[in-house]
Amino acid sequence: MDIVRRWFRRYLSDPQVVILALVLLGGFAIVLTMGQMLAPVLAALVLSYLLEGVVSALQHRGVPRSIAVIVVFLLFLVFLVFLLVGVVPRLSHQVTQLVHQLPNIVGKGQESILQLPQKYPDLISEAQVRELMAAVRAELAGFGQRVVSVSVASVVGIITLMVYLVLVPVLVFFFLKDKERIIAWFASYMPKDRALTTRVWNDVNRQIANYVRGKIWEILIVGGVSYLTFVVMGLQYAVLLATLVGLSVIIPYLGAAAVTLPIAAIAWFQWGWSAELWYILLAYGVIQALDGNVLVPLLFSEVVNLHPIAIIIAVLVFGGIWGFWGVFFAIPLATLVQAVLKAWPRFDRQEASPADV
Repeated sequence: MDIVRRWFRRYLSDPQVVILALVLLGGFAIVLTMGQMLAPVLAALVLSYLLEGVVSALQHRGVPRSIAVIVVFLLFLVFLVFLLVGVVPRLSHQVTQLVHQLPNIVGKGQESILQLPQKYPDLISEAQVRELMAAVRAELAGFGQRVVSVSVASVVGIITLMVYLVLVPVLVFFFLKDKERIIAWFASYMPKDRALTTRVWNDVNRQIANYVRGKIWEILIVGGVSYLTFVVMGLQYAVLLATLVGLSVIIPYLGAAAVTLPIAAIAWFQWGWSAELWYILLAYGVIQALDGNVLVPLLFSEVVNLHPIAIIIAVLVFGGIWGFWGVFFAIPLATLVQAVLKAWPRFDRQEASPADV
């Protein structure tokens, strides 16, 4: 008990530490327990946070905040309409086409696999091929059942989407318009002695703002360049594949490798083992190289100093807790944890008494 008491006195005796811990625990508890119900509010908060950077940039140029909010909100609505009218229908059409073509793709793959025992009898046998084909058929059957279940639940999904399309823009507008009032309201319920919490938030806010806004631009640029590349090279399902490539930058190290498989599979189904297949893979590799070595250093002025193992663990943990948003905010959340650990008061052995040591 004496050891526990000394540990508590060293690390939790400061009231500001307790306040910081309560704020963090309260935020995580709200998201975990009411995240499903508050999903439109959380989505609107994220979008408002992203748009606030544009509003602040206009304010720095002398534009009044009210006018800046209206201009940015109208641009946001234009972009939303472009996605709903220009991108989503084409994306849905290409997904439908791919589902219809899936049996042909699988059949062509089966023909190539059945030829492997003849070409490489020392590496693979017919029994292994039969086992592989049985596993593929089982997976396809399970995929068909999942497609049916998704189609049955699509009515509820459409209703939810309609609610989001109306509610989220309204919330975004009021979050931008009444930002100062909302922050002042929350601050009125916070303890006055919160210097540690404020310092941690300022540090995290600077890094998160840089990361999230840079990541959005990275998604748009990488996705757009990939779409133009695929269209010029004549690859089928260009919108679908470019969307996957753009979203793959959310998951560091793993996203680019995961998207390589569908790109290679569709290119192989379209052209077979030809030069066009290798040109597509080469172009995709060039896009990834330029993204990692040119675009990322330009977009992210402050590099998040996290080890790759920490980033992968953060993606797995937060993605398992909050799904897509957990994956998207895995690095900012890991940065939050890192900032809290750095700011947390630590015991210095040189200042300890001999009895404590």
